[in-house]
Amino acid sequence: MASRMLLLVGILVIFCVAEQVSTIMDGEIEKINQQGVVRGVNRKLMEEIDCDGLCGVRCSLHSRPNVCMRACGTCCVRCKCVPPGTSGNREVCGTCYTDMTTHGNKTKCP
Repeated sequence: MASRMLLLVGILVIFCVAEQVSTIMDGEIEKINQQGVVRGVNRKLMEEIDCDGLCGVRCSLHSRPNVCMRACGTCCVRCKCVPPGTSGNREVCGTCYTDMTTHGNKTKCP
């Protein structure tokens, strides 16, 4: 009888601890979702940026805006950055943006 009571108390304690851990984890996940998005296992927390809006400004004066928007969108998604202005300033976004090339070995990002 005592062993059954002890088993019941043990199960109750395990259930309470599991419920508390679940509540804590839900709070942590909500906090992460409010701050930004985690990309991959070992990557830092990154904020989402509006690639369409930023690339629209970047490609607004381009002679081929559709081609520019496609390339800029790809670079924005990969590098999480779009340089300010309509041309130049590529070094602001770092090597990810400046070193990306096409199959023809030309710079990809506008």
